[in-house]
Amino acid sequence: MWSIHSLWFEVSIVSTIFALGHILMGHFEERTPRLRKFIKFVCFLVLVLCLSVWAGRQVALSFLGFMFLPLLYVHGVYLPRKGINGWTGEPKERYYEFRKWDKNIFK
Repeated sequence: MWSIHSLWFEVSIVSTIFALGHILMGHFEERTPRLRKFIKFVCFLVLVLCLSVWAGRQVALSFLGFMFLPLLYVHGVYLPRKGINGWTGEPKERYYEFRKWDKNIFK
């Protein structure tokens, strides 16, 4: 009945990664438009599914694993160089300036 040998397995993995990302880190994307978040999810899902179909599951899952390297670089190296804590996004003023968001959150 249940099989991991279908594309639904990749869909569930990508969906789980995005859900956990939004649950744990979504407060850093508070001003990102919902449509942009949705398009990002769909494009990433299509990319992983295409990789799985044309290059194989191992390539698609390896791609997912390698996508954590830029995440670690940005949060561990790039943001601290800008004076922003990579895990808490503080100070908020610098983070908002980095994202080019308006610093006045009550407008």
